Amino acid sequence: MAKVKKQPRPKAVTPKGFRDYFGAEVTQRKAMLDQISEVYQLYGFEALESSAVETVEALGKFLPDVDRPNEGVFAWQEDEDADWLALRYDLTAPLARVYAQNRNDLPTPYRRYAMGPVWRNEKPGPGRFRQFYQCDADTVGASSVAADAEICAMLSDTLEAVGIPRGDYIVRVNNRKVLNGVMEVAGVLDPSDPDKFVTERGIVLRAIDKLDRLGTDGVRALLGAGREDDSGDFTKGAGLSDEQAEIVMGFMQAKRDSGAATVARLNELVTGSETGVTGVEELETIAELMAAQGYNSDRIEIDPSVVRGLGYYTGPVFEAELTFEIKDEKGRPRQFGSVAGGGRYDDLVKRFTGQEVPATGISIGVDRLLAALQAKGRMSKETVGPVIVTVMDRARMAHYQGIVGELRRAGIRAEVYLGNPKNFGNQLKYADKRNSPIAIIEGSDEAERGVVQVKDLVLGAEIAKTATLEEWKGQPAQSEVARADLVATIKKMLG
Repeated sequence: MAKVKKQPRPKAVTPKGFRDYFGAEVTQRKAMLDQISEVYQLYGFEALESSAVETVEALGKFLPDVDRPNEGVFAWQEDEDADWLALRYDLTAPLARVYAQNRNDLPTPYRRYAMGPVWRNEKPGPGRFRQFYQCDADTVGASSVAADAEICAMLSDTLEAVGIPRGDYIVRVNNRKVLNGVMEVAGVLDPSDPDKFVTERGIVLRAIDKLDRLGTDGVRALLGAGREDDSGDFTKGAGLSDEQAEIVMGFMQAKRDSGAATVARLNELVTGSETGVTGVEELETIAELMAAQGYNSDRIEIDPSVVRGLGYYTGPVFEAELTFEIKDEKGRPRQFGSVAGGGRYDDLVKRFTGQEVPATGISIGVDRLLAALQAKGRMSKETVGPVIVTVMDRARMAHYQGIVGELRRAGIRAEVYLGNPKNFGNQLKYADKRNSPIAIIEGSDEAERGVVQVKDLVLGAEIAKTATLEEWKGQPAQSEVARADLVATIKKMLG
């Protein structure tokens, strides 16, 4: 009889481009999401949770660097006649579907915020994952640029609420209409040919959006014939002439020392384009509204180099950049860069309804914000673990559970050691791995005398760095307290 071939064991590996998140990371992310949602709610936005799965048709072809609807997303088809489905690549495209589907029951304007993971089937790299968290806030149904100005103000307040002080960030604002006007003046685009207009504009936008990463030479190459990277991969360019590329580059470099001077330069560049002139006027209005609320150029500024890569933006676009320096993996100084972006997308809901519905919003990259705070030493990579109640006598487990229950009722995070209690040293090693601040020890002797031993693990670790053996034997970090005083003692130690 043939021998049955054993099935190989599955490999315990994380899929490429994905990662696992452990205790401290999850706890810190939740705390940050809570802080962000407080600001969003303060501005009057309501929470929304939409499905993680959408039809590919509903998501549309708006991802940067892709040309097909189901490229760049994780998509599948249940059978030949079924719709293609995909994991959402952001939280904005699902909002358009939700609003179109429920518009008769929702207030206008509709102000919502949403938080959750999104997925992109893109090439992963250092710090670039295929699953990441976003935190969005959007206003649907408001055509006034006052809605865009409000989003910028809220973004500024949010960054400060999570621990990024003024001076360590800047919210940069631009307008897609201005860029469209510049390209019209340069003869790059013909608005009378909508399909060609969208395609060519998308190539130019994606090139400009890489300015921070590739520099002016890299962007200029992408505006022209194309660019070959260090690995030998070639990216086809927009095919602009040298003269056309220089006009577009001039737009990107139009920023001046003051907002008024920048606006004046942009007015020069869009002369002859009605779309461009409208875009500059909208930027002026946003700047006035910001100044009226006390948001000056140290927090929010006009910057023509901001374009955003997504194709659905139709007007003002914004980006929040952290301006402080950090050290990369090789110890070299660099700026942290962008942590949030957004803009106006007046045509997204129109895809479903046939009627234009104005909308604007922002998306914050929560994982990048957490990484920024850790890089500046403003957030520990560890969280404080629970108080550990050790087990000295297995027969007294119910008693130990009584102790831990008492601590929990007092709001103290605590647990009983549930491993093999035979080796007491292993219990303390477990407490160290959990980053526990305190261990509680009660054997039969302590129980008879109505006391417990309380071991300050934080102090003990500090003393162990310099203490002699004799000093360590004195157990200066361990004290005996009355059982009745246990909760009060632990509360005082924690602080």
